[in-house]
Amino acid sequence: MNDSTPQPDAASPHPPVSVETFGLLYDRYAVPVYRYVYSRVGNAADAEDLTAQTFLSALEALPRYRERGAFAAWLFRIARSKLMDYFRRDRNHIPLEQVDMDPKADDPLACSIASDEVSTLKALVAALGIEERELLRLRYVADLSFSEMAALLHKREDAVKKSLYRLLARLNSQMEAKNA
Repeated sequence: MNDSTPQPDAASPHPPVSVETFGLLYDRYAVPVYRYVYSRVGNAADAEDLTAQTFLSALEALPRYRERGAFAAWLFRIARSKLMDYFRRDRNHIPLEQVDMDPKADDPLACSIASDEVSTLKALVAALGIEERELLRLRYVADLSFSEMAALLHKREDAVKKSLYRLLARLNSQMEAKNA
């Protein structure tokens, strides 16, 4: 599916969005938005509520959407706004490094090693700045493309790519140093 809403026809600058069209957009983006929101709030009920609020706001604002970038960036901007409102009301939130990432394996030794690596990675992620953690969330939790991330963050795509790859290289070298 294309990453933008249907083109408006010449007769109407703001054609109504059909339920079917919005349903397709919901099907495409509900899981990534939910995963992103959940990674920030840490509980399913609040994540579901915020995801629903995001899509309700998007549906209400869709006639004003101007295709100035990726639809996903616009939608995640709404999700981030909903999260900011949530955190203003409720200061209890879960940092990325505390999201449950327990390994699921049958081998106890592999579980122990993986658990140690996850603990090390959590500590390294906890030490990152807000912007760096957001890069990780958008790419690996929300599964956004570099172009979608760039549009959302108001940066050039190559700058977002370079920032993320440098961050990953730094985390990798820190992991290797801690495991040496």
